[in-house]
Amino acid sequence: MTKYAIGIDLGTTHSALSWVDLQTDGAAPEILPITQQSGPGAVHDFALLPSFLYLPHASEFAAGDLALPWNATPERIAGEWARSHGALTPIRLVASAKSWLGHAGVDRRAGILPADAPAEVERISPLAASTHYLQHLRDAWNHRHPEAPFDQQAVTVTIPASFDPAARELTAEAARAAGYQGITLLEEPQAALYSWIAGSAGDWRRQVQVGDVILVIDVGGGTSDFSLITVTEDAGNLQLNRVAVGEHILLGGDNMDLALAHGVARGLAADGKQLDPWQMRALTYACRLAKEQLLSDADLQSVALVVPSRGSKLIGGSVKTELNRELLTSLLLEGFFPAVESSARPISRPRAGLTQIGLPYAQDAAVTRHLAALLGRQLGATAQLAGFAQPEGASFLHPTAVLFNGGVFTSELLGERVLSTLNAWLAADGAPAARLLQGADMDHAVARGAAYYGQVRLGQGIRIRGGTAQAYYVGIESSMPAVPGLEPPVQALCVAPFGMEEGSEAPLPPQQLGLVVGESVRFRFFASSVRRDDQPGTLLDFWSPEELQELAQIEVTLPADGRAAGEVVPVQLRARVTEIGTLELLAHAGEGATGGAHWKVEFDVRDA
Repeated sequence: MTKYAIGIDLGTTHSALSWVDLQTDGAAPEILPITQQSGPGAVHDFALLPSFLYLPHASEFAAGDLALPWNATPERIAGEWARSHGALTPIRLVASAKSWLGHAGVDRRAGILPADAPAEVERISPLAASTHYLQHLRDAWNHRHPEAPFDQQAVTVTIPASFDPAARELTAEAARAAGYQGITLLEEPQAALYSWIAGSAGDWRRQVQVGDVILVIDVGGGTSDFSLITVTEDAGNLQLNRVAVGEHILLGGDNMDLALAHGVARGLAADGKQLDPWQMRALTYACRLAKEQLLSDADLQSVALVVPSRGSKLIGGSVKTELNRELLTSLLLEGFFPAVESSARPISRPRAGLTQIGLPYAQDAAVTRHLAALLGRQLGATAQLAGFAQPEGASFLHPTAVLFNGGVFTSELLGERVLSTLNAWLAADGAPAARLLQGADMDHAVARGAAYYGQVRLGQGIRIRGGTAQAYYVGIESSMPAVPGLEPPVQALCVAPFGMEEGSEAPLPPQQLGLVVGESVRFRFFASSVRRDDQPGTLLDFWSPEELQELAQIEVTLPADGRAAGEVVPVQLRARVTEIGTLELLAHAGEGATGGAHWKVEFDVRDA
């Protein structure tokens, strides 16, 4: 019997678990203390599980050093001890697995982490690392609540709003591998807003009103996520509708840690102390811990840093230095949250022809420029909503309220900078200032909101509506005679419209297409967050880079089912958005084809 709704925030730098009793009316979400290793042979409870995995050498620890209450001989260390010990030996530390899980440019099922580990160090896949964190949370719940087994509860796992269908499916796959049953996926900015609603004890209805456009700004460890949610009314009841999300921007605390490390290293270099690449990695992890301490304690002015050395290659012993508040403030404010104009856009620099294989970090570190780009791009997002017409001459979509989320905003200074910059844009456009929604919980909001969503699904609260955050298209290769040096042009066929609800199917587009079976073929997929009127069957001959973005290609060999390899079968397409938000593309044999055969192509089939 399902007694609890469990919400899991699978974060880039921290993960958390919240739960709410479904059998108690008005119950508030609570936080699970997560049992984890804190040192050799030591186990403690922490409110968060740092999303770090340490891969120890076979002879590194004594028997029993790694024991957990539910596993006497674990092969890896997850959480607090992994983070602290891994700062001393970063070549064995897996970090940012969630960012890698969303990286379409690598094989996310292959052993590629730690990304810069030498050959003798074991490597695991982003999928396996994510599975490990989810398994640890499951085991921690069962350890504390043996009377209510995890797999009998309603579980919601959160994901970035900007995750594409492939990354969503990979997250679901990691959950299934960790033993989760029938999970639901929820976008993190929505979870943050749900948490704010749950924590307001009904006061949220006095903080927002019909006609509001709520901007949720979520800057976490690895990503910056923006969502726009409108407040409407239906039969006298307030409704929330998600109308837009930003692009998947790999820009967050990881970038800030690196910037701080380089800032500290410049100070050391001025004193004649040069750090090697191994020491720079250790310094980056040390700066991560120091940043969190400085942002969470406004009275703290500096944090001591110790950079270990591997011998006398460059520095004979450990290097002692510090990260002070002045350096942290100047680097974070001016580097990541500069006060720019609303017309500012992310800066793109020419790229080198050869580059290391790594995460596709945003080229521009300025969160405020990415925010300006989103609001400018979504100027018409509310055009079809009654009472939401933008003022004549508006240059960007005008938010009326702001909700912050993510560990970065534990610092009021950074939140104040973003809000003041946004309000300067609004003033220049002749619009009222946006107000800050009070009462946000930066560390646990996403987990709490995910647990509260379990209540919402049972009709015990207000639900944020919106469906898919983008329209989806499949590439159609034109039929044309061979021309030397010219590839056949590609059209984009809309198969799923903007706002398509989970668990629904789009009607069949009228076009009949040819599907190649029995041999390896590539499917190209595209997405758009601005083409809101395209319906299934809309065929685009051309588009601007701002309108459509290409997603990861999928390479598959569809079964021939008795046909000759390479045969072109007439089919019609339809799309289905699953209950967890992934997209399935189904091809049904058209009239005249034998057997009424059908094929299914999912975004999770295999990376090209």
